[in-house]
Amino acid sequence: MAASTSNTTTGTTADANGTATSIEPSNKRYAYEWYVVVICMLAYVFSFVDRQVLALMIEPIKKDLHLTDTQFSLVHGFAFSLFYAVMGMPLAYLADRFARPRIIATGIALWSLATAACGLSQSFIHMFLARMSVGVGEAALSPGAYSMLSDYFPKQKLGRAVAVYSLGSFIGGGIAFLIGGYVISLLKRMSTFTLPLIGDLRSWQITFFIVGLPGFLVALLFIFTVRDPQRKGLAQDATGQAKRVSMVDALRFIGLHGKTFSCHYLGFSFYAMTLFCLMSWTPAFYIRRFGLTPVEAGYTLGTILLVANTTGVFAGGWLSDWLLKRGRTDGPMLAGFVGAAGMLVPAVAFTQAGSLNTSLALLVVAMFFASFPMPTSTAAMQMLAPNQMRAQVSAVFLLISNLIALGLGTTVVALITDKVFGSPKAVGDSMSIVNLVATLLAAVLLWIGCKHFRASLIREQSNSH
Repeated sequence: MAASTSNTTTGTTADANGTATSIEPSNKRYAYEWYVVVICMLAYVFSFVDRQVLALMIEPIKKDLHLTDTQFSLVHGFAFSLFYAVMGMPLAYLADRFARPRIIATGIALWSLATAACGLSQSFIHMFLARMSVGVGEAALSPGAYSMLSDYFPKQKLGRAVAVYSLGSFIGGGIAFLIGGYVISLLKRMSTFTLPLIGDLRSWQITFFIVGLPGFLVALLFIFTVRDPQRKGLAQDATGQAKRVSMVDALRFIGLHGKTFSCHYLGFSFYAMTLFCLMSWTPAFYIRRFGLTPVEAGYTLGTILLVANTTGVFAGGWLSDWLLKRGRTDGPMLAGFVGAAGMLVPAVAFTQAGSLNTSLALLVVAMFFASFPMPTSTAAMQMLAPNQMRAQVSAVFLLISNLIALGLGTTVVALITDKVFGSPKAVGDSMSIVNLVATLLAAVLLWIGCKHFRASLIREQSNSH
């Protein structure tokens, strides 16, 4: 009879041949693991508050720094996404080798400081550099968090764990709009403030201090309460020892499954392009098209994100797990396709509606489905990649996704508005064009990717035996 070993942390047993089978541990056994999920989600909340609050203050920032829509899009999207994407690679390499909580905590402290530095901006260049630094700090979070959660949970629970973590993006985005609206309302009667050693600051600059500095508390929470889990699912060499994997090895693995990762990376990147287009330009659309004040836009959109997007991200994770339990090994990819198909019409139509209520109703549906890829794209990568490569494979995805979705997508909307239509009030038409093209590409690529993902899983399972 083959000897067996058990791992109570991951909920798996393995026989002498290395064949893993799932066991269902008690809920109590996962209490600390879910605590880590909540702490990671809290960090994600702060990252999106710091990232998203800029969108609500578009008009006063443009006025005070003398920016066009295109320049604002470069500050909001390109400056952040470029260094978020590029720095994700070396930070993921470190996360696959060293203590992940410390790397994440350092990133939180950096992006919190950089967000506060945005409040000191006096020009386009100052704001651009500060936003670059925010991107560098935030690049440390998701690859390390994804890798840790994959070690804490078996694949049957991973979709839900990642979904809860991903809730942080929309809770953070919603809070950013709500806080931004509240602060603007609170400070609207005071045009400038004087701080010791700093001098006069405008109300939008004070907002960056309010949302940025509390992040240091989350960094301390990570350092003192989150432990690095034992790494599971390690790729092994011929002697049965864990292999040391370089970035070249990770890129070789991606190349081995080229069709799968091409459909995954590009499909979910175009999906994210629609999501970031909605989150970045919707405040400006409602302010310009329907005459909402920044306070009204903040409260309205903050509520939508907290309800529609958080529900959608959990539904995406649940659907992925439900499909996996019913034998659809391509569950994460298929769930992404379902979300893209559901998002197509409302994401294009909400800017063309004649009334505010109709537009908001369509936006709620669009935001719900726009949230599906947050857990599904992550679950797909973590299921396929060996442990030593998980953070690096995720970093390559974030590199491509952020350059396409946040860097290119938000800027294309601005370029169409400025150069094609020549009017800021046409931003809704620009959004419809970008959303139509991006969502169609996402749906087609993810549907094709389901077949390639199934084939890749079979190949990896064969190689592991």
